[in-house]
Amino acid sequence: MSGQRRFERRFEGPSDLHLHSLRSDGTEPPETVVRAAHRYGLRTIALTDHDTTAGWAEAAEATTSLGMTLLPGMELSAKHGWRSVHLLAYLFDPDNPALRAEMERVRTDRMGRAERIVRNISRDYDLSWADVVAQTSDGATVGRPHIADALVARGLAVDRSAAFEGILHPREGYYEGHYAPDPLTAVRLIVAAGGVPVVAHPTPAGRGLMMPVPYLEELIDAGLAGFELDHRENTPAGVAVLRGIVERRNLIVTGSSDYHGLGKPNLPGENTTSDEMVERIIARGTGVAPVFP
Repeated sequence: MSGQRRFERRFEGPSDLHLHSLRSDGTEPPETVVRAAHRYGLRTIALTDHDTTAGWAEAAEATTSLGMTLLPGMELSAKHGWRSVHLLAYLFDPDNPALRAEMERVRTDRMGRAERIVRNISRDYDLSWADVVAQTSDGATVGRPHIADALVARGLAVDRSAAFEGILHPREGYYEGHYAPDPLTAVRLIVAAGGVPVVAHPTPAGRGLMMPVPYLEELIDAGLAGFELDHRENTPAGVAVLRGIVERRNLIVTGSSDYHGLGKPNLPGENTTSDEMVERIIARGTGVAPVFP
């Protein structure tokens, strides 16, 4: 069988390039995430846990056993002024020293930030750091979702969404910030590691939450590959603006679920990425190869 035929066969079926496991803030092991994606008819996926590659090996073993293709990935935290920006990074070298150091810095400060938030909450509610640790797995990137799960376990919220709308909402006064690189630095680090950077859910609801267009153009010049336009959190107005940029700059467009298991209502495959765009990501990534069946 020729390489071209094998390449075409590998991309039959829909692709979801944004899924999370309990290696960050999902609620399921990587193998369970892969099996859930398979049940929903997906044949190509990317595991994109926050600031970590800890689930890659487990996900690769599971996709191979099910005849699926895996694009190893990550969702790297960044910050533009007061905006939280997430960059999906595909096919980067996980051993790249500069990117690894930045990932470790982000994870370390996330841990400290989570401890500060819990300390704030504990002044008014019966919540301890041990409660949060009980909701995490070994090697997981600890964050606010784990605090939300602890609040639920303690009976202080009915589910994650209620925790974020209640005690964890910034208006309640317990919020603490955390370190994250600016998006330009993040894009350059991903590209230098052979990866393909795509802005996750780039047009969230809320006045001024989308990054300014001139800054987006700067990111594209630095190597930003595209935008995750098909995502339930994007606003139609913002997507319309970005589609214009995509057409003018010939960028990659992805669609994804942002699946978190029980952590969010999002379901695998509720948005998907075309074969053409998956192929463009693979052609552009040089840090690590996809895991083909």
